[in-house]
Amino acid sequence: MSGRHLFLLLLITGMLGSGSTAAFAQASGARGDDFLYRVMPNDTLIALASRFTTGPGNWSTLQSLNAVQDPTKLPIGLELKIPFAIIPELPANATVTHVSGQASADGRSLRDQDQIAEGKTITTGSNGFVTLRLSDGSLLSIPSSSTLALERMRAFKGTGLIDSITRMKQGSLESSVAPKGTGVGRFEVRTPVSITGVRGTRLRVHASAQGAQSEVVKGMAQITSQQSQNTTLHQDQGTAIDSQGKLLGVRTLLPAPELPAPKRAGGGSWSMNFPPVPGASEYLVRVSSDKDGADLVSSRRFATPDVKFSAPGPGTYYVAVRAIDSLGIGGNDARQAFLGVSVLNSSNGTPVLSGSGTYILLTDY
Repeated sequence: MSGRHLFLLLLITGMLGSGSTAAFAQASGARGDDFLYRVMPNDTLIALASRFTTGPGNWSTLQSLNAVQDPTKLPIGLELKIPFAIIPELPANATVTHVSGQASADGRSLRDQDQIAEGKTITTGSNGFVTLRLSDGSLLSIPSSSTLALERMRAFKGTGLIDSITRMKQGSLESSVAPKGTGVGRFEVRTPVSITGVRGTRLRVHASAQGAQSEVVKGMAQITSQQSQNTTLHQDQGTAIDSQGKLLGVRTLLPAPELPAPKRAGGGSWSMNFPPVPGASEYLVRVSSDKDGADLVSSRRFATPDVKFSAPGPGTYYVAVRAIDSLGIGGNDARQAFLGVSVLNSSNGTPVLSGSGTYILLTDY
């Protein structure tokens, strides 16, 4: 049997034994210059080299790098390092799936379904919000007063995995990574004082002149500070890094507030008063048009658990409230649905717009 026929047999056997998409599900993130892959039953170095790298001949590189004794008998669950340098990549744009208020890419105003290429910088104004979808289905939600550079936006050829590096210059980024369960290739968020490497699914990163915060709502993340300190965040954990790049320790995320049903406050606004969350310094209140909180339309901070919010139009909206601790680490969200503004409708049920293109509110007429 030729070497090529042997490789094909090994590859087919591995896929039949684990399912057609299960192989991709074993991606477990990145560390430094290496992609991490967790070995499955029937995996061999020849098959993995052909699947992920420029050719099956790279099996010897993988054997040396990972100190593998037998390239045909890999321990199940072994975390295998595969150098990014030998993984072929393709360009991969990000797609704008939601935009509200003032938002731009390199100074050009963004619109729904715009394609954003590697190297562009996204900027949101004080009332601006943007959601981007990457090629693997990952969602990046960029709230107001943020600046995010898409330094690397590529896809690993033939794997369904992405290679993404973003730089948060200021503001925040909230992400839902690989929601289809395909695993994580490389997904890094960099700030002036830290690098957060995602090995899970739901992550938040914030940057300001005072430092940075990282919060893992689900999954895992590896944090490296400017001072080369390292820590791993697990689900429901967060950390802060000061302006000098020093890690300030790992904390458990504050619990979600216990929210009552929203009450109308007049003028299209709603209000809620809820019990204080122990350890909270302030509360972040965000409104979105989707129940997962990705498509944001407003964001405000309150010093006390007595908050107000509103929606920009009719229909159902969702308010998310989280407590923020003394280090600026945000806790878990509590969500409630509420109705948007009451507007004047035409005979066919569509909202009537004013001459300036805004809704005519029933509360005003």
